Amino acid sequence: MATRERRLAEFNGQGDPMPDQRVEVLCEDHSGTYQLPFPCKFVDGEWKNAESGSVVEAKVIGWRLPRFG
Repeated sequence: MATRERRLAEFNGQGDPMPDQRVEVLCEDHSGTYQLPFPCKFVDGEWKNAESGSVVEAKVIGWRLPRFG
């Protein structure tokens, strides 16, 4: 559980990102938490792959601005 809380703290985006803003997302399933390997956008109440436009079929539990470096 400590790993989940630590990862959530890293993805501390508050509310929803700006429309069409590319962000990194943290998802969760029965196996644990994981970061998607592609940027996402929050459009019309849905998380979408920023590159393909397809809807993210995972449970998004956090987001953050992209990290560079």
